[in-house]
Amino acid sequence: ADKTINDDGVVFGAGYTENFEIKHKYVDDIEKLAELRGSKYVQSKIGNTYKEAKDFLDIGRKVLFSGTPCQIAGLNSYLNKSYENLITQDFICHGVPSPKVWRKYVEFRETEAKSKVSSVSFRNKDEGWKKFSLYLSFQNDMKYRKNLRNDPYLKAFLRDVCLRPSCYECEFKGLHRQSDVTLADFWGVENSFPNLDDDKGASLVIVNSEFGIRRFNSIKTEIEYQEVDLDEVIKYNSAAIKSSKYNSKRNKF
Repeated sequence: ADKTINDDGVVFGAGYTENFEIKHKYVDDIEKLAELRGSKYVQSKIGNTYKEAKDFLDIGRKVLFSGTPCQIAGLNSYLNKSYENLITQDFICHGVPSPKVWRKYVEFRETEAKSKVSSVSFRNKDEGWKKFSLYLSFQNDMKYRKNLRNDPYLKAFLRDVCLRPSCYECEFKGLHRQSDVTLADFWGVENSFPNLDDDKGASLVIVNSEFGIRRFNSIKTEIEYQEVDLDEVIKYNSAAIKSSKYNSKRNKF
């Protein structure tokens, strides 16, 4: 993302609206990249971003577009041709909860706190990477944090009771992806590289295309990385190749 912006490009990703809905948008300032960082366990609204990306591409600006595997497939289908100035980035996706569930949850927490939400973190690491928490702060300075075993939203997400119907039969699983680069948590890092397991999180980068390789090579001197066998990685990250299993309690939920 830094390189794209330094090359006078634009970066598309999922950010928050003022009401903490999740919506795709673009930034062209490194300072604003923070708005796109961080996991967001909700389906984002794509809005007009495919068209905006095409407009930038057609005038020759570089574009990095980040989204779920199905969103990247949607972008490619919309563009209907390849662009040398486009790099696409997806991630290993568990599935996306409905925006309505997230809205109801935020409203519930705001009622409890008697105040509007002022910030959200879906992956707070106060209890570590493996036992991450949902953290909310409110305008009246109240705070809420519960980990994945105790927060109802995270429990519903991880138990697959609030995902979109399409996520149970995802057509975009597998290692032959439409993106140039795939990002993920490096689950199982303690088995492959125990020295990297600090419980603060380790990232996995899977490079899927020739263009992705060129882009990775252009920045690799600026990052610390080790190569790992892909089969070893998938062993602990089945969401790369398998859809979430339908939970029979979903309708009741």
